Amino acid sequence: MHLDVRDLKDFYYRSALGREVQKVIRTQVRATWPNTHGHTVAGYGFAAPLLRPFLSDSRRVVALMPAPQGVISWPAGLPNVSVLCEETRWPLETGHVDRLVVMHGLETSDDASALLDECYRVLGPGGEALFIVPNRTGLWARSDRTPFGYGRPYSLSQLENLLSWHDFVPDDHVSLLYQPPSTRRFWMKTGAMWERMGRAIPAVMAGGVMAVRAVKRHPPRPRGTQERVRAPLGALAPKPLAKPV
Repeated sequence: MHLDVRDLKDFYYRSALGREVQKVIRTQVRATWPNTHGHTVAGYGFAAPLLRPFLSDSRRVVALMPAPQGVISWPAGLPNVSVLCEETRWPLETGHVDRLVVMHGLETSDDASALLDECYRVLGPGGEALFIVPNRTGLWARSDRTPFGYGRPYSLSQLENLLSWHDFVPDDHVSLLYQPPSTRRFWMKTGAMWERMGRAIPAVMAGGVMAVRAVKRHPPRPRGTQERVRAPLGALAPKPLAKPV
C-alpha cells in the first residue's frame, strides 16, 4: 500500500520532524556517492528529497514516482525531473542508470520481486542501488506518525537475502534515525546526539531505518528455481541402465 504523495510532501517539507529526517538520510546518501559527475542518478518511490545534491554534478537526475502514490513537480524553482510511472514498468532504457535510490518504494510495493527485477533492468553493469527501508526492530516501524510506519519493514538479513536472490550483491549498510519518532522538543534538539551514539554502539541501539548499498551482479546467476524445474527429482530421477545404441 503506497502512501499519498501529498502526505509524503507534507511530512518531508512542512513538518520539523520530516525536515530533520530528510537531512539525516540525505547526508548519508551523499556520503555514499560523493561524486556522480557524468552519472545518471534515479530515485524511485519518494526519493526526491534525497536527490537535490546530485542535481549540480550529475549528467541526469530522474525522480520516479509510482502511480498508486501520485506525483508532484520537483524540484521547486527548477525544470521538472519527476515522472509518474507504473510500479514495475519504468520509462527508462535498460542499463541506463548508474546510481539508484529507492525510498518508500520497496516496503510498500505490491510485488517486491517484480520491482527489484525492474531495478536490476535499468541499472548498468556495475551500477549501484541504495535501498532505504524501515528497520523491523526499530521504533520508527512501530509508529504510524511517519511514512516509515507503513508497509513491510525488513531486518538486515531479510533485505540482503532478497537482494541477493535478484542478483544484487549487498556491499555495505548503515542504520539511521536513532532518535524516537517524536515531535517533542527534547528529542528534536538532541537528534544529532542520538545519531552519534547509535552509530557508536549499534549492538545496543536499533536505528529506525536501514540503508543498504548493493551492486548489480552482471551477468546474472541462473535462478535456482529454473535449475530445479529442469530436474525436479534431482538425484532420484530415473537413469538409463545403458547408453542407447
